[in-house]
Amino acid sequence: MKTHFSFGKNGIEVSVPDGYEYQVVRSRSASALKDEAAALEMALDHPIGCKSLAGLATGKRSAAISVCDITRPAPNAITLPPLLRRLHQAGIPADGITILIATGLHRAATREEVDRIVGPEIAVAYRVVNHDARDLAGHRRLGATGRETPVYIDERFMAADLHITLGFVEPHMMLGFSGGRKLVAPGLAAQETIKAIHSPRFMREPLSTEGSIKGNPMHEELLEIASLARHDFIVDVTLTRDRRISGVFAGDPVRAHAAAVEFLEETSLEKLPEFADAAITSAAGYPLDLTFYQTVKGFMAADHFVKPGGRILVLGECAEGIGSPEFTLQLARYGGHQRYLDALLKHEVEVDQWQLEKLALIGLKHELLFYTPRVSKTQMGSLGAKAFDDLSEAIAAVLDGLPAGALVALVPEGPYTYARAGVS
Repeated sequence: MKTHFSFGKNGIEVSVPDGYEYQVVRSRSASALKDEAAALEMALDHPIGCKSLAGLATGKRSAAISVCDITRPAPNAITLPPLLRRLHQAGIPADGITILIATGLHRAATREEVDRIVGPEIAVAYRVVNHDARDLAGHRRLGATGRETPVYIDERFMAADLHITLGFVEPHMMLGFSGGRKLVAPGLAAQETIKAIHSPRFMREPLSTEGSIKGNPMHEELLEIASLARHDFIVDVTLTRDRRISGVFAGDPVRAHAAAVEFLEETSLEKLPEFADAAITSAAGYPLDLTFYQTVKGFMAADHFVKPGGRILVLGECAEGIGSPEFTLQLARYGGHQRYLDALLKHEVEVDQWQLEKLALIGLKHELLFYTPRVSKTQMGSLGAKAFDDLSEAIAAVLDGLPAGALVALVPEGPYTYARAGVS
């Protein structure tokens, strides 16, 4: 049996042997909008829970727009033009608009990537800048949340009269769902804020996981931070598997985002009849599998439908290697799942520790295997013992010892797969 998996820019064919029961797991998806331009116009003029965008912009002299970075396939080149037109019609000139790439602690976008993120015409006509979480002086302190998280948000965003975010909603490994408030923090937050919201205090909360909004403390924390930053308006979309727009949700940041989440839950949750014995998953290909840091997310969806103790193999090209210098060092020193978790409680939060923390939590429940050919075993610490240079060897390892007829889940687009087993 052969299945095409997302991997890098071109994908990869995964061939599995006979003798097992295979189930290809994909999220269900709403149909693509027949007229996405008309849907965007309608959403901007008749938003959820607030005035139209033009009404909000009237009398304002400046606006800041936060957009996803290169690791997210947000259709900014489609959603930005009608939004910008309304800002201009309301009297805000092009030189009064700043588009911020919400990198969080990811690297800055290159010039070529800026063209892909916003579209080349917008890139040359507007001020498009990268957020830099490590430059504390470039942020405004807004006090602290009720949980005492210090709040620092990019000064260029805060200095504008109107604060807008542009994103898309998908399952998120700790926040429940992306979009909305995430484009403020961690997207435009200083590392002091990012470290606090990614501390073990939030990472180890059972509800801080994919597909979980109600009662999710991280979701609640980010809503509070976004409120302190005076988050005025969002345009979030949902996407089909082939990255076409299936829904547009604009307006009040809380209500419009909630509507997008509800739509996604109704149209995209795949309910599986039983748990799998093992899974082969991916990091969803380019741009999400550019680094090992991002590839870790491939495990998150499978965690919800693989039996405790079952193996999970993740495929990620990792064309840019491991990730940040901080993450690279932590990975090289990784000495085991429980050992890593215990060590985190003994020192202050370090940049990017949370990705390995989530991996360790899953690793306590499942055996984790890796096919990440652009990362060497020696770079992976103790995880290198479960890393493979050859895909066929990796597949043999994940299937080793399984009884005939065992159920194996094949998940071609891991992080973009929203599925649960044992739910009605």
